[in-house]
Amino acid sequence: MNRFRIIAALALTYMLFAILLNSVGTVILQSIYTFGVDKPQASLLELFKDLPIAITSFLVASFLPLLGYRRAMMIALGMVACACVLMPLFPGFHTTELLFTCVGISFALVKVAVYSSIGLLTGDRSEHGRLTNTVEGLFMVGVLLAGWLFSAFVDRSAPADPAWLNVYWVLALVCLLVIVLLAVSRLDESAAHSRETRTMHGSLLEMLHLFLRPLVYVFLASAFLYVLIEQSFSTWLPTFNNEILKLPNAMSIQLATILAGASAIGRLAAGQLLRRIRWYVLLNICVVGMGLLVTLTLPLAQGVTARADAGWLNAPVAAYLIPLIGLLMAPIYPVINSVALSSLPKPSHAPMTGLIVIFSALGGTLGSRITAMVFSRFDGIHAFYFSLLPMLLILITLFLFKRETVKVAVEQGE
Repeated sequence: MNRFRIIAALALTYMLFAILLNSVGTVILQSIYTFGVDKPQASLLELFKDLPIAITSFLVASFLPLLGYRRAMMIALGMVACACVLMPLFPGFHTTELLFTCVGISFALVKVAVYSSIGLLTGDRSEHGRLTNTVEGLFMVGVLLAGWLFSAFVDRSAPADPAWLNVYWVLALVCLLVIVLLAVSRLDESAAHSRETRTMHGSLLEMLHLFLRPLVYVFLASAFLYVLIEQSFSTWLPTFNNEILKLPNAMSIQLATILAGASAIGRLAAGQLLRRIRWYVLLNICVVGMGLLVTLTLPLAQGVTARADAGWLNAPVAAYLIPLIGLLMAPIYPVINSVALSSLPKPSHAPMTGLIVIFSALGGTLGSRITAMVFSRFDGIHAFYFSLLPMLLILITLFLFKRETVKVAVEQGE
């Protein structure tokens, strides 16, 4: 019974942070209306979210086992609950910046704690894989829920109405309920304490030592470019739907969830396809397919006029086609992560994971910022066309990454 409680707490914690992290696109759209900020300023919410994730991820490994994984999750949830309560009490863009700073710090704590706890709760590789996939699958459910939950609080007739901030009362309540669930659960962390011998200084040196491997910096360039593309679409799709496709705010947010659903399907399908197709071939097909989809569907978004009766049955075709990029985009990140980690010795996996989190956060911030500037200076169609450039660059980095993995395999005698 206790094992079920702690696993349920892990899953609910991860789902809650999926909702909070993936609400940034919705909050950007609503901040433009409610707080009167411009797009470049609104895009700073990505910075307030991602930089704390990167910095905290870098530092967290040195003290988290001493703090305790269960306790770290409770602290993270408590911090986020307080930030959520501040949103409706003190509505403003600076409060929103504080919220995403707290979410970023807390997610870094939660991600390390959840993944470390999975190792403590499972006895073999197969069981570990099943539990990890379950938790990650529920994370995608949280991503899907985010758009629908937030859109339920947006007033269709008055999108600038700050009533949408009441969603944070619900999220704060969920945080408190999960804290209670964690408090009544027990987790034996003795194995983690006995294995934890590294210092922050040693962890830093190990991370820096990885840069001596060409495989690592080519991989990090690929991961950086992927996240730059992914965040450009996921963050700005609600605004694109609203301003370019002339859809109501609530519907713009709901339609953007198609991207999350397509991404979930894409990752599940890729797991089966990799049994028959080499990873390098599959990823090249995905990137080229993404480029073709962008080139063929964005012209359909031009010249759309607003309709008073806009609904799901008469929305522009582009509103349904553009989010399908998630089918092609989703497999790239987990596949390159898996290839990179499996090409390195096991002692290097922990510092490598830290680097992945850091570069992913930086890529997400830069991608959202670039899209915001192009969106503001030109329009959303040009902003999404700009994604073709990092798509071209990622084809180059994937080629170099493949070449380095072959070299490593030869060196290891595989």
